[in-house]
Amino acid sequence: MSPIPRRSLLKAAAVAGAAAQFSWALGTQNASAAPRAEAAGADLVTLDWLEDGGLGAAPGSTVGVPWPRGAHQEDQTFALTDTDGRPVPVQSWPLAYWPDGSLKWTAHAVASGTGSLTLTAGAPAAPEKQVTVDRRGGTIDVSTGVITARIGTSGTTLVKSVVRGSTEIARNGRLVVLRQPEAEDGDQTTVRTERFDGAVSDVTVEQEGPVRAVVRVDGKHRRGSRGWLPFSVRLYFYAGADSFRMVHTITFDGTQEPGRASGDFVRGIGVRFSVPMRDESYDRHIRIGGEGTGLLREAVKGITGLRRDPGIAVQQAQFEGKRLPDPSTWDQRVTTRLQYIPEWGDHTLSQLSADGFTLRKRTKKGHGWIAAGGGRRASGFGYVGGVSGGLSFGLRDFWEKHPAQLDIRDAHTDEAEVTLWLWSPEAQPMDLRFYHDGMGQDTFPEQIEGLNITYEDYEPGFGTPYGIARTSELLFWANDSTPSAERLAEQVEAVRVLPQLAAPPKQLIGAGVFGKGLYSEPDRSTPAKARIEDHLDFLFTYYKDQVEQRRWYGFWDYGDIMHTYDTVRHQWRYDVGGYAWDNSELSPDLWLWYAYLRSGRADIFRFAEAMTRHTGEVDVYHLGKWAGLGTRHGVQHFADSAKQQRIANTTYRRYYYFLTADERVGDLMHACVDSDETFLALDPLRKIRTEPYTPDRNALSVGFGTDWSGLVSAWLTEWERKGPKWEKARARVLSTMETIAAQPNGFVQGSGLYDLDTGKFAVAETPKVEVSHLSAVFGLNELCAELIDLVDMPEFAEAYYDYCRYFNATKAEQAARYGSNFGSLILFQGHSRLDAYAAVRTGDAKLAARAWEKFYNSDGYKESAPWKTEKVSGPTALVAGTEATWVSTNDTALYGLAAIENLALLGDRMP
Repeated sequence: MSPIPRRSLLKAAAVAGAAAQFSWALGTQNASAAPRAEAAGADLVTLDWLEDGGLGAAPGSTVGVPWPRGAHQEDQTFALTDTDGRPVPVQSWPLAYWPDGSLKWTAHAVASGTGSLTLTAGAPAAPEKQVTVDRRGGTIDVSTGVITARIGTSGTTLVKSVVRGSTEIARNGRLVVLRQPEAEDGDQTTVRTERFDGAVSDVTVEQEGPVRAVVRVDGKHRRGSRGWLPFSVRLYFYAGADSFRMVHTITFDGTQEPGRASGDFVRGIGVRFSVPMRDESYDRHIRIGGEGTGLLREAVKGITGLRRDPGIAVQQAQFEGKRLPDPSTWDQRVTTRLQYIPEWGDHTLSQLSADGFTLRKRTKKGHGWIAAGGGRRASGFGYVGGVSGGLSFGLRDFWEKHPAQLDIRDAHTDEAEVTLWLWSPEAQPMDLRFYHDGMGQDTFPEQIEGLNITYEDYEPGFGTPYGIARTSELLFWANDSTPSAERLAEQVEAVRVLPQLAAPPKQLIGAGVFGKGLYSEPDRSTPAKARIEDHLDFLFTYYKDQVEQRRWYGFWDYGDIMHTYDTVRHQWRYDVGGYAWDNSELSPDLWLWYAYLRSGRADIFRFAEAMTRHTGEVDVYHLGKWAGLGTRHGVQHFADSAKQQRIANTTYRRYYYFLTADERVGDLMHACVDSDETFLALDPLRKIRTEPYTPDRNALSVGFGTDWSGLVSAWLTEWERKGPKWEKARARVLSTMETIAAQPNGFVQGSGLYDLDTGKFAVAETPKVEVSHLSAVFGLNELCAELIDLVDMPEFAEAYYDYCRYFNATKAEQAARYGSNFGSLILFQGHSRLDAYAAVRTGDAKLAARAWEKFYNSDGYKESAPWKTEKVSGPTALVAGTEATWVSTNDTALYGLAAIENLALLGDRMP
């Protein structure tokens, strides 16, 4: 094989009717050598809000914007203007680079805005009130120009104080966890709990203005000598904001053994603040969010509804949260009896399911609770304070990630306490024990038999939650007085739907990112195209509706969807082995993000966002011997014994990261850079391997499909982000591409022996044919499309084109090319996008025709499918709704990707 070309710009070769191909230098910083930028998006970009309304009460928003190769160099600055041409302060930084050193993705943070904004090259406007960061002693002080938060660098207090002007609004912000040593498996009546406090071990200032500052706080929850449940918290501050955002991640490292009632059962996960109370109790106010923008609006000491009337003006002022006139001006029949009006110091709203919340209050500890109302779905918002200031707080996805709870305590004293419970202590303890006893599956042959009946790949000890994680988002406002009803409604809306700026599909497509030419804007210009667009809309809407109908909600579950439907029970197979939670099987994440990239639809973005938050955290191990691996689909997200790189696949995280610059997702991607080391810990083919094999550092069996596509995605992302290990990552991208291409049969060779020290595959001496229907359905096509554009390596490109040519070929054609056919394969419809890609890249008209033939007339969904739902209701189903018995998530993901990519690549060549 010829060596990798030197760092020089190569002119792309054009093929008849094909999209342009680009090959260029690797790593050069020479701006003069960069090619001319493509016209689309090279000069200005119009940014808009996903949902109407702009920033509202949110502290700020950050958006990722892609640029064509060569459009801007690393030192480029950017300016932002509103619809009237007025400058809008913006803070910009690089997210990713093209191999020639030009900017590929940039991030832009704004602290104000309502309508569309225009981004151009230029000098940024500075905010009138800038974010500043001051390190002093044992604290880090962050000021937005309106509020100042003092962040602790040690101990158990994360946020020591939040001050607005000269008034302290909140103090002693900390994390709490309640542990219950025993599950309530029998008639147990005594429940013991232990409180663990979040202890800070490390604090890092990741950004420090002028528009946006980010402080990361890491540690563990401690009680005595024990530390567990590691946390990672980021605090976000924007210029001029009276609020800040918290992104809170907790990783489970407890012990829960199947069949045993003792262990580490979490009873509560909370974020807690103390709020000074300075005002008279009748000038102290409680606000708790109900359904929509509904609110409980009450005072600690209410003066409405009394037997004696203080006056309508006084009553109305209290309801509106305004300072009351001096009591000497009231009806004295009220004033002289104020001491006999109860003070309601404690309030609790608990959301124990997706369908109901209850609200209650009491005067103080030791006294009875009084029902104060309830409803279906609370917003997760609250406020406590008074006319001299108070704290608003909110937990995003409150009811979706039940059981959740909001507590206000001691509002009648000098200091109230607020707790946002990510896991409500009123719910059952968090029980993560494996759901069955193994049923005698002690050996590999027995486990394979189990797989053949329930589709569950079981192995003793593998169904463990040790190392899974969950991320939550919270917002806090430091108000200088009790907010008006209108302002409170804005804060509620920000909690429910965090405003997000977005680049338009035209920019995402024109910049050539995420596989150039693989997606295009929806096109209904012909009946055939319109039908496919209708089908894509139908499938997304169906899954969105199924989330609601089937209640795919909950702390650990929200964001995932089910795998397969049980047509007899009229129910998804939530309790049948590998047919239950999908865990990214066959790339529904990828389908959703491609659907968003081409459409810019807010509902698709939010659906994909929830899935990314879930699959990147819950379905993947972040601690322990399997860190860097994910778990195959199953009844519990961590249950199946197939722990593989394909589920931890960075491909599924990249889209959200580059569109939002989300640091937590950036952590997840960086953590996968060394996940090739996991092949030492666990052989993914251990149960079915027939040849002798012992994992060896210099000879690890790694597949070129599901394994390598996940690994190379992590490496490519680290390289283009210029992360801490980007040079190592780049070397692994190039060396594995080179040594896959050098195999006797290229990708058809199937797998190779990988050397962890050199980052290369050993080149086999003899050819073999080892093709799986799964190899290309976990992002391989999309990754190879990116790599072929980025790296000038003709041998690799040809090896991949050959795989594309022959997967959907006849057995005779396969045998003629490789000496034997590929055996029994499935998923031809999903692989039609490989035909389409290779057809465009090679100019092969026969491949183009075959792409549409396989799309329409092989397996998967056909035009003759119903493409509609049927109604179901009791007693057939648990709740009334709809079903489409012919829909499965495997087929949906593959149809969605094939439809999107085939339309983009070959939309002008439809039959």
